[in-house]
Amino acid sequence: MTLARLATALEARLDSATRWGGLLVLPLSLLLAAQWPLRDLVGAGSRQANDIAQWIFAVYVALALRHATHVRGHMSTDALAARYAPATRRAIARWGEAVCVLPWAVYVLIVAAAPSWQSLRQLEAFPETFNPLYFIVKCSVWLLALLVALQALVRMFSTAEAT
Repeated sequence: MTLARLATALEARLDSATRWGGLLVLPLSLLLAAQWPLRDLVGAGSRQANDIAQWIFAVYVALALRHATHVRGHMSTDALAARYAPATRRAIARWGEAVCVLPWAVYVLIVAAAPSWQSLRQLEAFPETFNPLYFIVKCSVWLLALLVALQALVRMFSTAEAT
């Protein structure tokens, strides 16, 4: 199997995870909307709703940023790049993420590994409420870096045979 085919298969898996992860916006919206009624009308449950919304949001953002990178929906300097020669634009498309994003992602993977692992091992709870699942927030940083790094590798190797 060539690197381009492997990259295409990995990208399909990442796209699937991103699509399914997009559904997280539904419970996130519900929980955020429920906080005030829970606090003002029920008098309980608003902190729990907030804590759950925080970890859902953390996972959602990790997936959404990978998707934005995939569809090139992030901020870019298209006005400037439009003036470049086609060969230069292709080189930037192939190597831009590998040069600019991949080093940052690898750095975050290395630096966040120990705190994420420790939080996961302890099943860390939210510090103020002691509700469970705070470790998901910390591990989402690592997930974000992993997804962005994989996307950069996919972009680099999927176009390797095309150029």
